[in-house]
Amino acid sequence: MGVVLLGVLLSTSAHAAEFKAPRDVPFAEDSIVAGNIKRECPIGTQLTDALVRFASAGGHRVELVDSLDTASGQVLKMEFHDAQSAGNAWMGHRKSVTVKGWLYRDGQQVAKFIARRNSGGGFAGGFKGSCAVLERTVNAIGKDVAGWLNNPVDGGQLGDLR
Repeated sequence: MGVVLLGVLLSTSAHAAEFKAPRDVPFAEDSIVAGNIKRECPIGTQLTDALVRFASAGGHRVELVDSLDTASGQVLKMEFHDAQSAGNAWMGHRKSVTVKGWLYRDGQQVAKFIARRNSGGGFAGGFKGSCAVLERTVNAIGKDVAGWLNNPVDGGQLGDLR
């Protein structure tokens, strides 16, 4: 039993890696995101919080930085490209978020992904505000990206794009 547990611990730590990511994921210059989402919903930091949490559960360490420098180490650059917030608690939520990301190792881009998640609010969605439902989407994207870091396939399509 002890040997098996030691083997699991060693195999988990062998795949652990360190990454740098933005503290607050920006909106791409050509993003399609309503101003009220940008002003009212902190999805940029919610995404990175989820990424750190889920990556840690997978044995990875993500350091959040204010300014990305892709020249050294493993760096994950991400941008919001789309966020939709249709509907409401009474009519039903129809929210979605799309994020693109690029993984750099020592200055070289090695892989990229696009992730999209849709949500109607989930359990008790009728009691949630729009920002809370958008938070559900970025939490799911954070989990998707953390999983992708285990095997960063170039051109990965994550979340509801699979």
